[in-house]
Amino acid sequence: MKTWNDCVAFHGHECGGLTIGYKASLYAIELLNLEFSADEQVVCISENDACGVDAVQVMLGCSIGKGNLLFHIRGKQAFSFYNRKTDKSVRLVLKPRPEGMTKAESFAYYQGCKPEEMFDVKETTIRLPEKARLFDSYVCDCCGETTGANWIRLSGGKKLCLDCYESYDRFDV
Repeated sequence: MKTWNDCVAFHGHECGGLTIGYKASLYAIELLNLEFSADEQVVCISENDACGVDAVQVMLGCSIGKGNLLFHIRGKQAFSFYNRKTDKSVRLVLKPRPEGMTKAESFAYYQGCKPEEMFDVKETTIRLPEKARLFDSYVCDCCGETTGANWIRLSGGKKLCLDCYESYDRFDV
């Protein structure tokens, strides 16, 4: 099993945010009987793009490239974890910390907390996404760059990537 030191090495430094993701991962492992995800067995939907996400990657093997780390940005320190093997899931939401702490005090506080002291355990509100799809690729007729079929638009008989395509919306003129 990966450790705190592995998370720090990946992230580059120790901080309270990394601690939040580390403790959320440990709690999810306990609650859902998770193991490191070699493929898409474990899924995490993070409601933030902060430091803690790095710990989730290290501890659980969730990554953007594998398609099992997704972002539903809401600015919340909240993570939904899914176990595809058991169809169980949990949403962990960070509880408020005492006010008026310095950065160093906040780090020490989170380091000293048990995961169950840090997070409210809730039901997931987002259904488990399907496994990542593979798409055919097409060359954009304008810029010549290869783009996945899901991101190609047809315009004037040409296949255009989203960067070259000009959308049409009569209300945003």
